[in-house]
Amino acid sequence: MHRKLVPTAAERCLRGQGDGSTLPVVDTGEGRLGAAICWENYMPLLRTAMYAKGVDLWCAPTVDDRDAWQATMRHIALEGRCFVLTAGQYLRRDALPDDVHPVQGNEPGTVLIGGGSVIVSPLGEVLAGPLRDGEGILTAELDLDDLARARFDLDTTGHYARPDVFTLQVDESPRATVTVTGG
Repeated sequence: MHRKLVPTAAERCLRGQGDGSTLPVVDTGEGRLGAAICWENYMPLLRTAMYAKGVDLWCAPTVDDRDAWQATMRHIALEGRCFVLTAGQYLRRDALPDDVHPVQGNEPGTVLIGGGSVIVSPLGEVLAGPLRDGEGILTAELDLDDLARARFDLDTTGHYARPDVFTLQVDESPRATVTVTGG
């Protein structure tokens, strides 16, 4: 299980910070699966740590429906030479309780979060999506041999890493987010 390292904006009212113990890359037998939640994907050192673990399939759930998110997903795929699968939430006003009053308005069909799910190849090419303006399921055939072909010329934590110049230290020990003292 992965706990978001840094809650974003108002999330900090409800959630505490995660730690390095929940940054797994899991070998599924078909490929190595890893994930970063929403704006964690903007953390260069987190990305580097995941690349160093050999992530092949990068999952990035988000509520960020901006065009900039699409560019970020393509960048991560290209930088990490991995497939990127992002699930962008789609939400309309009529899916919320009546006592919630979004800033976008109270008309039932008002789109609050516009989606943007996309699947990207290790060379940054969009294979499916972005899916906008409704709920749905994206599919794409992934040729896992594309990983080796893509990493042949660029492997940011392998032959292109320059460990004589750069190092990254990741503390993967569990940390208590809430400490109870006294009695």
